[in-house]
Amino acid sequence: MGRYRGRHDPINLSSKNCHMPKINGNEIRPGNVLEHNGGLWAAVKVDHVKPGKGGAFAQVEMRNLRNGSKLNERFRSADKVERVRLEQRDMQFLYETDGVMTFMDAETYDQVELPAEILGDRRPFLQDGMTIQVEFYESEALNATLPQKVTCRIAETEPVVKGQTAANSFKPAILDNGVKINVPPFVGQDEEVVVNTETMEYSERA
Repeated sequence: MGRYRGRHDPINLSSKNCHMPKINGNEIRPGNVLEHNGGLWAAVKVDHVKPGKGGAFAQVEMRNLRNGSKLNERFRSADKVERVRLEQRDMQFLYETDGVMTFMDAETYDQVELPAEILGDRRPFLQDGMTIQVEFYESEALNATLPQKVTCRIAETEPVVKGQTAANSFKPAILDNGVKINVPPFVGQDEEVVVNTETMEYSERA
């Protein structure tokens, strides 16, 4: 079983298996793997900020894929960042024990482990048996990416008001995984909705 550990040898970022197209700072999304200051970092949380004065920027919480350390960086929209494309394999989530997630390749039955914190505040959207993309570098599992859209049940929200169909106004709701989002007024308790895991926002009814 390939348990997640820090590498004792340096990661060769010039490897031909590591294609790195540059993206703008405002294009960084949660789950992206970035080359920054000579290391590989996973974007765990991204807040896009548009201040009243000055240019827009992305405040990015990152996790080092080699040693697990964390870093908060600010990238301006015009900043160029190296996005690293690792080998991706579809794997099924089996279980989590003591903060470590176990995934299995449905074809080879190989199992790998990754720290749950790598998903950041999107961890609640990982469901039993869900197939997600696990990213590898030289056969070592380094990162995991959730599906962009996940179906969840509304556990708690205000009652639906008859005749209220406007979608431009929203009300607070709590999903069955405990995450709080805003939903249109016509969405009621126990309904299933589709949530965008990148923005953690309501997308549509399921």
